[in-house]
Amino acid sequence: MRRRGCAESTLNSGRALNGIGLLICLGLLGYAWFAQTVLGLEPCPLCIFQRVGVAACGLLFLLATVQNPGRVAGRVYGVLLLLAAALTLGVAARHLWIQHLPEGAVPACGASLNYMLEVFPLTDVIRKVLTGSGECARVTWRFLALSMPGWVLIAAVGLGALGAVANFSRRSRQQLA
Repeated sequence: MRRRGCAESTLNSGRALNGIGLLICLGLLGYAWFAQTVLGLEPCPLCIFQRVGVAACGLLFLLATVQNPGRVAGRVYGVLLLLAAALTLGVAARHLWIQHLPEGAVPACGASLNYMLEVFPLTDVIRKVLTGSGECARVTWRFLALSMPGWVLIAAVGLGALGAVANFSRRSRQQLA
């Protein structure tokens, strides 16, 4: 049996991979904050839901990093991370779809998210936000021809895959033994 070096075994451990996932989530949320406060890009309701999804992934990665779970708890974290990433991916995909609607098919702008949260029950707010509105269709930022929801979709796929590898992989579980 070949003995692994320190760097190799650290990179294969579930704790290290969960820590990397946490850092990625912090980077995504940090850039979202920068885009809002420095670049002046106001987030639409779907953008806020995507931030919540990334924050949920970050919290799960943080808990998994701190706890360094065994096999069963690791699988629970893996499932929860896949679920959070899938929901984030779904919101980002919906946002991209709204951005690609023809101009006449875009729903009219609605009330702000804060107002809706004050006035309507949470289930109605979620339903209304996911239908999208005019402000969700505007593209005010692009990088390499992708809007922000496109990058969030890619990040959600990566976070889900990283969460699965970190918490389901037999190799990363064996490093704990």
